[in-house]
Amino acid sequence: MKRTAVVTGASSGIGEATARRLAAEGYDVVAGARRRDRLDELAAETPGIRAVTLDVTSQESVDALAASLDRCDVLVNNAGGALGLEPVAGGRLDDWQRMYDTNVLGSLRLTQALLPKLVDSGDGVLVMLTSTAGLVSYEGGGGYCAAKHAQTSMTETLRLELVGQPVRVVEIAPGMVKSEGFAVTRFRGDEAAAAKVYEGVPDPLSADDVADAIAWCVTRPAHVNVDRLVIRPRAQAAQHKVHRVSG
Repeated sequence: MKRTAVVTGASSGIGEATARRLAAEGYDVVAGARRRDRLDELAAETPGIRAVTLDVTSQESVDALAASLDRCDVLVNNAGGALGLEPVAGGRLDDWQRMYDTNVLGSLRLTQALLPKLVDSGDGVLVMLTSTAGLVSYEGGGGYCAAKHAQTSMTETLRLELVGQPVRVVEIAPGMVKSEGFAVTRFRGDEAAAAKVYEGVPDPLSADDVADAIAWCVTRPAHVNVDRLVIRPRAQAAQHKVHRVSG
């Protein structure tokens, strides 16, 4: 029987690229997100992908997904995102709440719902898509960094709690990725401001680069666990150190 992979936030960016890549690796991929029209296009274009409407902030939606699955061998908790760049003193509580509910509690809901199936598979892989923001904080990133630090901590705790169980727990922590919509969402739709993030940066990571890293981790032998893979473009030495070229 073919192995089944569930990818959240699969309607664009890293999630979409990961769904395509895992389908190419031979998985039956369940692609979940809120934008069903995008998912339907993805499924129509890519054999091996099934579209499922999913809101990770809704327990009912998550439970419905879990109930629809006969098995789950891989879970990629990718749904998340950043909102705003205000300092902590001026941060919007609703933005912080939304980021925490999506990045952290969304991952918790999916993990709790699908962990029994991952264990039953005999070789489950739980992938948590975090960020270098979960390792190093920076000005203007208070809410997002807090959420990603929490997600990183949850991943580390899961690995401790699941030792001895047939489940690998993998954290993928990307640095600068130029993917569809991420920066635009953070800048509340201001595309010009979002473009400046990548201005002059030679070859930031793409969604496909991250999907490639995820696929590599997932397809290692069952006894090999990649605890954390930090992936940055060559132009980014650290959160605060990015090489830019002038026009």
